[in-house]
Amino acid sequence: MSTPAIPPQVWQLDAASLSDANKALRLLPRELRPYRRGLRMVGRAVTVEAYADLMPVLAGLQQSGPGDVLVVDAGTTEHAVLGELFATEAVRRGMAGIVVYGLCRDTATLTELPMPIYSLGTIPRAVGARRIPSTQQAVRLGDVEVHPGEILIGDDDGIVVLSDSELNAALDAAEAIQQREAAIRGDILDGGSLFEQLNFTE
Repeated sequence: MSTPAIPPQVWQLDAASLSDANKALRLLPRELRPYRRGLRMVGRAVTVEAYADLMPVLAGLQQSGPGDVLVVDAGTTEHAVLGELFATEAVRRGMAGIVVYGLCRDTATLTELPMPIYSLGTIPRAVGARRIPSTQQAVRLGDVEVHPGEILIGDDDGIVVLSDSELNAALDAAEAIQQREAAIRGDILDGGSLFEQLNFTE
């Protein structure tokens, strides 16, 4: 059975609008921050349990292609599990993004790449490459479990994780919320009052 296409309108949605549409949706830990601001991420998860080793991350990268988001539980906050060479290869493959629940390095390059990369921080020391890799199993990033093939939607506010059914259920409401907020903001810029739009006095 083929994987369904992600609806095209999702690329216009903010993480905040989706979260407002369904406050029960999973949000990845807020400590995960993008190296480059202003980029939007939409893609399906390729998951890696790294166990503080580079080999599983390389295997996950090899399995990833256009539209995929590599989701890595690094298993360490003492060493980097991704740097400029891995990230540049991800761009070459047309991937949608990388999320590392752990540390990266080569910040100067990561901040210039045209692909969103999220991590907990940066350190210059890399881990070794010895472990037999295992990929495409559920991984836990903080308190949030991510399954292979699930949809990640991220921006500067953070990352929402959804199954296809969760996305389909939230899509119309998220679009309506975003359109409504855009209209209100436009009215404020034209001199209108937020409090009038919200019927605050009533």
